[in-house]
Amino acid sequence: MTHKFPVHVYYEDTDLAGIVYYANYLKFIERGRTEWVRDLGVDQVKLKEEEGIVFAVRRVEADYLSPARFDDDLVVETALEAMTGARIVVSQKVKRGEEELFVAQVTLVALTATGHPARLPAVLRRNLH
Repeated sequence: MTHKFPVHVYYEDTDLAGIVYYANYLKFIERGRTEWVRDLGVDQVKLKEEEGIVFAVRRVEADYLSPARFDDDLVVETALEAMTGARIVVSQKVKRGEEELFVAQVTLVALTATGHPARLPAVLRRNLH
């Protein structure tokens, strides 16, 4: 199942040429992952407060394929690639219509408040199967 999250490109997202600044794609996909996890029934604030578990990005592999520009309407697509007891790997795409502009594979880990690996929350494991 692919989660879709709309993003509108604002002036602040661009450089002097009106092209989306490269680091902003990471912000776009972060927003997409946040909404994906929320739609899976995980309240990350509650998870941190009650179980002391947070998610952290362990690895990002990204390809910039074509530029997005000021005032574009984009969609961030997020899909599960793999899951273990303490990590998930997702593929993410930023698209303008059917055109892929940016693709990434992101590895996320669950951590305790002290930074040690933690088991993925049961609600997340259950809802991803």
